[in-house]
Amino acid sequence: MASARRGVLQLGVTLAQNEIMSVRILGIESSCDETAAAVVADGREILSSVVASQIDVHRKYGGVVPELASREHLRQIVPVVREAMGQAGLKLSDVDAIGVTHGPGLTGALLVGITYGKTLAAALQKPLVPVNHLEGHVHAVFLEAHKNDREPQLPAVCLVVSGGHTVLYEVKPDGAGGTFAYRRIGQTRDDAAGEAYDKVAKLLGLGYPGGPILDRLAATTNGLPAPVKFGSIKTRGNPYDFSFSGLKTAVLYHVREHPEYSAEIRSREEALVRGERKYEQLLPLCSAQTLALVREFQNAVVRDLVERTLGAAEELSAESILVSGGVAANSQLRATFEERARGKGLEVFFPSRALSTDNAAMIAAAAYSRFKAGIFADSSLNPDPSLRLA
Repeated sequence: MASARRGVLQLGVTLAQNEIMSVRILGIESSCDETAAAVVADGREILSSVVASQIDVHRKYGGVVPELASREHLRQIVPVVREAMGQAGLKLSDVDAIGVTHGPGLTGALLVGITYGKTLAAALQKPLVPVNHLEGHVHAVFLEAHKNDREPQLPAVCLVVSGGHTVLYEVKPDGAGGTFAYRRIGQTRDDAAGEAYDKVAKLLGLGYPGGPILDRLAATTNGLPAPVKFGSIKTRGNPYDFSFSGLKTAVLYHVREHPEYSAEIRSREEALVRGERKYEQLLPLCSAQTLALVREFQNAVVRDLVERTLGAAEELSAESILVSGGVAANSQLRATFEERARGKGLEVFFPSRALSTDNAAMIAAAAYSRFKAGIFADSSLNPDPSLRLA
């Protein structure tokens, strides 16, 4: 697992403490480009969480290559599960159920996790709990809130925002074993927010993934005037639908119309080829004009995400706002949400950065309420790459 990033969330739980937990679920996540396994007790206590990332595999392609993702999942799934069990101080026979993502996601990638989960469940004679990846992101918020002795009040509006998803849900309790009821309020009509970040980063010669590097560069502008202004994103029909394709195209046209960007873009692309992709290495290759452009792009994305989410929360009289998914790690998005929500008397909840990106702790947490409700799958479970939450 030399190429893997291992994110381990250890809460100092001893084996003796583990033994008093009533339900311990092994979660398995393989929907895209991260192979993950975790053990969560009672849907709240993270006993272990291991994530093997494939960023290095897909970086040179500027995005996830499905066939390569599937191969990496096959290579990583066994050692990742083994490590998660070791960190939890448990044997496989000690878990009460296996929770596995069955959609949405890449078909081949999902198939690896499902097949392994089904095999474990059959061998151990444990229940197999199918989990919607998007519901996992909702439960990531509750995992983090529990760690801080907080509890989001329902009904809530939840924004799931990542490289593959930008969608708004209304979340309510449905009274069946602690599960939630969901209603989709709005969704992206084209690019997800994270996808727009990746495309703009590639356009500017800043590498993949684009979100983290653009976020850090945007923070260095110190009030530099923007070389172009991006207005509010307009969508017809549902006021809570998102659209980021036009914004990405506006950045493209601006760069094309200003050839002064070309030389520094080439210098950054050459640096990437040399393996120089860290923030500290790329920052000196960015002009003040580029930094201000990055900030203006991020301003437009953050403004749109926050305004539509707050608008939905106000219309639905939501008690709280939940924000999850990889883009939820964005520092400006977090700060803006907290400031704007506070002004409206609303609490906003985020997962930690480790729980924002794809992980299996959120899958195990989501599986817990389904386990209590008796929602199990059998050996016929198959991937559903277009699975909807609502």
